[in-house]
Amino acid sequence: MAHAEATSFRIPAAPKGFGNASWVPNGQSVSVGGVTIPDGMVYVGTKLPTPSGSNDPCLIDPSKSVARQGDYSERQMGYWPSYSEITANARRAYLEWLAGGRQDPEADIGYVFLFFYGLERRAIIDGAKDESAQADWPAIAAELRRLIAIYGSKSGSFRGYAGALLDWVALAEHPARLYEKPVPSFPKTFELPLYVRLALGQAAVDGAPVPAHLALAWAKLEPNIFLRTPATRCESEFDQFFATKYAETFGAGMLMPRNRTKLKLVYRPASAGFRGYEELKLTFRDTPDVTVLTAPTKKLQEVVEAATKPLESFSRLVGKDPDAKSSLEALLQLPAPLWPEGAQKALQTLKARMGEGMVAMAFQDLLNNLGARTIFTKEKTLALARALESANVGFEPDVLGGAKLPKPEEKVVLFALPVAESQSRTSGPYLAAALTLQLASAVASADGEFGIKEMGHLRETVLSWKHLTPGQTRRLLAHLRRLVQAPASLTSLKKKFEPLDLTVKETIAAFMATVAQSDGEVSPDEVKMLEKVYKALGVNPKKVFTDVHAVAVGKMPTATEVAKVEGVGFKLDPARIAELQRDTEKVSALLANIFTEVEEPAVSLAESADTEPEQEVAEPSKGLLGLDEPHSALARMLLSRPEWSREELLDVAADLDLMLDGALEHINGAAFDAHDMPFSEGEDPLTVNAEILEKVEA
Repeated sequence: MAHAEATSFRIPAAPKGFGNASWVPNGQSVSVGGVTIPDGMVYVGTKLPTPSGSNDPCLIDPSKSVARQGDYSERQMGYWPSYSEITANARRAYLEWLAGGRQDPEADIGYVFLFFYGLERRAIIDGAKDESAQADWPAIAAELRRLIAIYGSKSGSFRGYAGALLDWVALAEHPARLYEKPVPSFPKTFELPLYVRLALGQAAVDGAPVPAHLALAWAKLEPNIFLRTPATRCESEFDQFFATKYAETFGAGMLMPRNRTKLKLVYRPASAGFRGYEELKLTFRDTPDVTVLTAPTKKLQEVVEAATKPLESFSRLVGKDPDAKSSLEALLQLPAPLWPEGAQKALQTLKARMGEGMVAMAFQDLLNNLGARTIFTKEKTLALARALESANVGFEPDVLGGAKLPKPEEKVVLFALPVAESQSRTSGPYLAAALTLQLASAVASADGEFGIKEMGHLRETVLSWKHLTPGQTRRLLAHLRRLVQAPASLTSLKKKFEPLDLTVKETIAAFMATVAQSDGEVSPDEVKMLEKVYKALGVNPKKVFTDVHAVAVGKMPTATEVAKVEGVGFKLDPARIAELQRDTEKVSALLANIFTEVEEPAVSLAESADTEPEQEVAEPSKGLLGLDEPHSALARMLLSRPEWSREELLDVAADLDLMLDGALEHINGAAFDAHDMPFSEGEDPLTVNAEILEKVEA
């Protein structure tokens, strides 16, 4: 009898991925349904139970069927999706989205939530008891921020849930003194992120000021604060402005009150897999929730507005042409310290060339170095000078003081300005000193060469004027540098010397004799120029020979004004010069008028296709009787009353920075030109011509 041959069977091992679920770490790959998921961060297996007994919705179960095709841009699942319960086509679509890097913005938000459920479980449920899960928190936080950047604008719900999970992973370890640390990125939702609230509360408990970086994050994330377009379009510039305005308002930072409401986080999970778990919450002992108070938020809103308003014109320009953001035209809407890196580098290169001294270059070269792209108008030239001064760089000619605008080919001088010194351009001593230099340049260049010795003498003279501020001294030296290349025209100054006091005129004239001999000799051309200077100043030209001879023998040409010098020639007594230059406000106003030159309509670069609107270079509108603005204002004021005392008119003229007698003469001249009649008569009182009022009204 044949015996049946014994047969043995072995149960095969379960396919890979079956059984209890495993968390696939970030950066590791796994294959499911013939699709490779390259970056992990998912649960794969057939068992991942929840308190209700069912599998967690996030679990990718390889035992479930997967269709050959799937389109993740289509909505194929309900509000509470679960991998095990969606269709085979939806599973295919989900796996394809994972395989593509979880980054296609066209994906339906349901697939994003399905993936989010896994992050939520890993961070909170596993993280409560598993140190390896806690070690995944930084990677989970990074992934959440990446997903928010892609899908946050598509779904406010996802943005809110993802932001709450970011709070949890950031705060689960109860970090201390968060206000001292950089603020992580959070999405703006209907409530301020708990991280920021905790940082503010900790500052209140510690009595520490809220630093600028935390206040900025608070301002951007506070749902009750609206950021206008300039703040969002020009974010980096806004951030810098905010820090500046915040420091101006609060110094080291706002101090938060310690109110009674305590801070805690109650987590509201997105996944249905959390049903059955106890309430998920984090508490922070006695840390107050200071954001329930309205006063600090209102104060913060004021700082936001103060930082936004200066950006309006810059924002409009960038809105019209985003490529113009780095152009000089756009940057001039900002102070130089807020310029972007490229422009800062160009500015720093110029400052390096300048050092503690100065550098001269063609104006167009300066504009090219700083990235100018269009025609450069008067307004832009003034803005450039202001921007440079904000970076402690002086600009000569002093266009902010009324000097004529430089042409593109003309030299400008950049020089170092002392930090924190206010720029005084209208003081009598400074303006008198500048006028003296201009006259000196005319004399020194009379022989056709402004020599090194002559320039050196003038430089030493400037340095000897101790009554000037360091900034004024540096500007005068830069002015001198420019005068060497383009000496002042005596003719252009002649008419403006007449109101100067004779003592001042004689002092300046004597100084001219000194300058002429600083190179050891006086040429016939220099003598002729000195005679012109003396005559222009109202000083007897015959005194030239007396003064020149006195210098040659080391004597004082004007006994009351000049002191003996070392070596050849002489220098003016600095103390006496200072006394003379500290004249009345009347002289200051006069000298201010001397240095306010007729402006040209615009300074142009080389031809540019990107021209500006016509109105930016248009002539200013004429005032009453064709007068300029200050004289027109005085004329209109005069017309308001039939009679004025001289004392009253002196006050009006001072407010307008006008010399009264000259201004009245100018207005009368305009009235004669326009209507062949005087505007006013008499001196004290002054009577306004009634007929002129009728003509003006007509």
